[in-house]
Amino acid sequence: MKDFELTPKMLSLGGVFYPTGYAFIMFPNSADAAQVARELDADHEDIMLLTPADILTQVGKADDESDVALPSIGTEGATVRKYVDLAREGHHALMIPAPSQEATERIMAVVRQVPFSYAQRYHMLVIEDLE
Repeated sequence: MKDFELTPKMLSLGGVFYPTGYAFIMFPNSADAAQVARELDADHEDIMLLTPADILTQVGKADDESDVALPSIGTEGATVRKYVDLAREGHHALMIPAPSQEATERIMAVVRQVPFSYAQRYHMLVIEDLE
């Protein structure tokens, strides 16, 4: 598992968080996120853990003391607002490479073993809700 580092490849042309090819899954606590990461790590060395602070300052581009000024365009802006809302409640996230539907199904089989609060998979032009 790696620490999260926002890169330009994780942003849309409009500068909104949009990590194509990844699942972004949020958990109410860090223990469940860590458990899922441990179980998946053998297959996914590129898993990244995001703390609430990472989500607020890098994904939401805000510090934990200010109002979040997020883009209001489309689904990606609404999705980032949801991440920020959950981060403010203390939720952590994992960003996991999900290059195919089969990989996503394997990931979600592990994720469903613990409580999770929100899960999305980023395709080239679509954000898919994961359940």
